[in-house]
Amino acid sequence: MMNYKKSLLILACSFMLLQTHAQSKVTEINQLSDNHSLARITPHQRYLLVPIEEKEDYAALKVIVDNRIVKTFNAKIAVDHIDYFVPVALDSYQGKQVLLDITFLNNRRSTGAVKDFVAWKELKTSDSFDTTNREKYRPAYHHTPQWGWMNDPNGLFYKDGVWHLYFQYNPYGSQWENMTWGHSTSKDLVHWVHQGNAISPDALGTIFSGSAIVDKNNTSGLGKGTVVAMYTSAGKSQTQSLAYSTDDGKTFTKYANNPVITAEVPDFRDPHIFWNEDIHAWNLILAAGQEMNIYSSKDLKNWIFESTFGLGYGNHDGVWECPDLMKLPVNGTGEAKWLLICNINPGGPFGGSATQYFVGSFDGHKFTCESKPDVTKWMDYGKDHYATVTFDNAPDNRRVAIAWMSNWQYANQVPTMQYRSSNSVPRDLGLFTDAGETYVSVVPSKELLALRGDKTNRLSAACELVVDIKSQSKPTVITLSNARDEQVVMTYNPKDCTFFMDRTQSGNTGFSDMFKAKTIAPTHGTIRQFRIFIDKCSIEAFDAAGKMAMTNLVFPTEPYGRLTVNGAAKTTLYELK
Repeated sequence: MMNYKKSLLILACSFMLLQTHAQSKVTEINQLSDNHSLARITPHQRYLLVPIEEKEDYAALKVIVDNRIVKTFNAKIAVDHIDYFVPVALDSYQGKQVLLDITFLNNRRSTGAVKDFVAWKELKTSDSFDTTNREKYRPAYHHTPQWGWMNDPNGLFYKDGVWHLYFQYNPYGSQWENMTWGHSTSKDLVHWVHQGNAISPDALGTIFSGSAIVDKNNTSGLGKGTVVAMYTSAGKSQTQSLAYSTDDGKTFTKYANNPVITAEVPDFRDPHIFWNEDIHAWNLILAAGQEMNIYSSKDLKNWIFESTFGLGYGNHDGVWECPDLMKLPVNGTGEAKWLLICNINPGGPFGGSATQYFVGSFDGHKFTCESKPDVTKWMDYGKDHYATVTFDNAPDNRRVAIAWMSNWQYANQVPTMQYRSSNSVPRDLGLFTDAGETYVSVVPSKELLALRGDKTNRLSAACELVVDIKSQSKPTVITLSNARDEQVVMTYNPKDCTFFMDRTQSGNTGFSDMFKAKTIAPTHGTIRQFRIFIDKCSIEAFDAAGKMAMTNLVFPTEPYGRLTVNGAAKTTLYELK
């Protein structure tokens, strides 16, 4: 869902009507044992609304129609009180008898008799599901789901003027579970429209991360311009599967011969496809434990294993995930090099998940890193930048990246419930050199300039702060604060070539012992201008020239309304519309 001021009501109305129509309670509920219940529904309305209580354990739910299981999912059924509802679509079963089979997996002696659960009093059907925002921390200009849990961005591509963002999604609760590909679209990379579920779990497993490409030349034989997605089927083992769309990514058909790639590796996932013009074929990179496997293909269906990369290189404190591989120009040199993105969890520079990367050469078969094995490079030096991947088929050969703006250390506990997690602002990637090494440049995508409204003297909950550094002789200290003495302090030290952010006193930090943090980044020389994007629960700081990026979540109990700058600097605030 896109969360900007003028669109919340529009989106809520366009995707689902506000909850003003009649609702019907489900009255035929049979308690079969101390951990098994059965509800009988003859739906004449669009949704079954299931009451959720997040502190409970997951129950296993089966939707049964005509004696067949048509859907399975896990949900935290409310026992003592209701945190929120989640919808189960009943459109396809109108007039038929639907059985909801619920098995509770934990010991009910600790929570009381199943027949007394509060869920049974509020289990109901409805023609509508209220998606009106209830969260004070929901961002104003970052992508979030309308409801439910979100993590990795998946299947990013651009086609016919539309940016497509798929994402790891739980439609049945605001914590990680039931991995499905959700789908949102945008015409400007900023304002997003929720499009529902794109790829749902099947007999091979839930749907983990992956990628999507536009097959412009019909190499797959599935049709010119077909969108082909590859994702991880997360069953008993992790395998790679294909799905394709002939309606520009709205709906997908799963390939009949899935899975298309298997291996004897437990953590074997997150395939990223790209067309390699150097070899006139497709390449694929995917995570295999703490290495990256590279494959090639002429038709997107049959893949040849080429090589692995990673043994002994970079950080190995956690599992490698969500890779990407691309050729980029090196600023000011006239040459190009290859960038391999490698997300890792845990092992980030300040704990938890983060995005590392490697620069080198790639001949379509083998990636060779130009740095020494013990060199580790981070794309973003905040706590909340993970699963970074880029859009396929972006215009003007741009490499536009979006990340998941959270951290596995506390993502399930952040203080929202209607939804959890957002994406970073879009960023354009390039390469630059410093002291003999090649690094990624990260700049806010040009589409963000269109967000700027009038200049203002007032710090607000959603704005862009531009800081022009007038002197490199001493540090510049930027403080955002509110009347409750909550604050975020950012310090640029030109002598040490560092940028520092302290969120230890930023507001609500008590939901996790690992949330308080001080993060520091190298600036690779002096910085003349910072662009700092402030939203209701996040701060993203960039060197305008791209040499530094830092992304951190914050949860102030009231918005930061005061800006203090110590040092020789000029500040400009823009309202973001």
